Amino acid sequence: MIAHVNGLVTALTPDAAVVEVGGVGLLVQCAPTTLAELRIGQSAMLATSLVVREDSLTLYGFADVDEREVFELVQTVSGVGPRLAQAMLGVHSPDALRRIVSREDLASLTQVPGIGRKGAQRLVLELKDKLGPPSGERHVAPGRTQGGWQEQVHSALLGLGWTSREADQAVIAVAADIDGAVGSIDTSDVGALLRSALRMLGPQ
Repeated sequence: MIAHVNGLVTALTPDAAVVEVGGVGLLVQCAPTTLAELRIGQSAMLATSLVVREDSLTLYGFADVDEREVFELVQTVSGVGPRLAQAMLGVHSPDALRRIVSREDLASLTQVPGIGRKGAQRLVLELKDKLGPPSGERHVAPGRTQGGWQEQVHSALLGLGWTSREADQAVIAVAADIDGAVGSIDTSDVGALLRSALRMLGPQ
């Protein structure tokens, strides 16, 4: 799996961006909300999901790891492919989808082109136990606080391909090191904290 791409945006179309990585231009399919944040000639990092078909390889890009995870989760519903999954994220944010599914808000789901009432009912039925609550209501693992360096390191580890459980364990270990350190550690240096987490995880 290609977990993310990081490079120069060389072209934009209504539904995709070309990101140059190592001299190769990668065509990345993106929702309009993601494309709106990109600028030709500027660097961008996108979380990605590679969809393999018999006759094609298609790379889908997202503003963050959460979007990618929701994109992949909704495709576990029968009848939902990558195009429809991306359309859902083009209309509703990941947390909006979580609220919609938890409240069984069929009207909001049918705002997505390609989803009728029966499709909306199927989505609610199959996703209710998978998507979880919106981010403001989610459980935070011991040693992590939402919005701080812990969340940034955790998200970066997920983007690098580690599991959520492994990322949790690494963040907790780094937090323990900080608590036991003599003198202060600069927790604003997220890059250094990420490197510490990667050392604790070892080679993948």
